[in-house]
Formats: sequence, structure tokens, C-alpha cells
Amino acid sequence: MPRTDEAEHWFNAVYEAIQEVPLGSVTTYGHIAALLGYPKRARQVGVCLKHLPSNRTNAADQDDEHDERGEIYHHFHDDNVPWQRVVNSKGTISHRGPGSAQRQADALRHEGVEVSQDAMGDYYIDMHRYGWFPRRLPSEEGETDSEGEGEGEDGELFV
Repeated sequence: MPRTDEAEHWFNAVYEAIQEVPLGSVTTYGHIAALLGYPKRARQVGVCLKHLPSNRTNAADQDDEHDERGEIYHHFHDDNVPWQRVVNSKGTISHRGPGSAQRQADALRHEGVEVSQDAMGDYYIDMHRYGWFPRRLPSEEGETDSEGEGEGEDGELFV
């Protein structure tokens, strides 16, 4: 189903922000939302990641850009958006389906992030050590902010 222009803009902004999370670092859904000026939209960041396409998708019955083999090409996809670097506010990996938390933990470990597992089997990251929480996105450094640096739409400080 096609997205509205507003939704497409939001998805792209989320993906672009996540691309700025450095290798070996982790941030939260809420922090990405706050960096984009919407600190109360953490769940919507999660929705964007849920719908992040794989690098190549079967092109059958799709109306999108295609490569020479007839497969869909997505500008943003799981190979150029480091989805694994975003976790929940507790520093744990959210379960989204069978094997998804393990896959995310493995991807983070591959980047040098230490991922631990608690007695309940949940994966967690030491956010004091690996957390990435800038007041602004690196791409926005030097830009002026009419609301004040580090504040969201309600004047809340970024976490």
C-alpha cells in the first residue's frame, strides 16, 4: 500500500537519522524520535524499522524501481540502514518475531557491541558504555535551531 507524502517523509527522516548512528554504538527508538523533533513518537520509529525493506525484494506485483533482474531496488533497506543499532528505552532488544532478537544481537556483536543475556533470555546492552545520545544529529551540527538546541516539540530535553 502506498504511503502518503507525509508518511514517506517521516520514514525517510527516520532512516536517515539511523544511518548516522556510529558503528559500535546503540541508541533508542525514543532518542531517534527526539532527534527528529518528535520525542513522543518512539513507537512510530519502531514501525518504520518494522517496514524497512530488505536490500532486494521479489518484484512480482510491485510498482517500484527495478534492477536489471526485475528485482525491486529500495533507496533505504536493511543493508544501508543500521537497524540493529536501535533498541528499546531499557537497553534491551525488543522481540519482534522468531529469531529476531538473536539476529539483532549477532549483528551488534559483529560490530563490537557487547550484548548480554539475562535469566529470562532477553538480550541487553550496557547503554552507559555503548549508548549514543547526541543532542543533535551530526549532519545538523552548525545549523541554527529556533526551538533551542536539544529540545523537542514540547521543550523536553533529549534523553
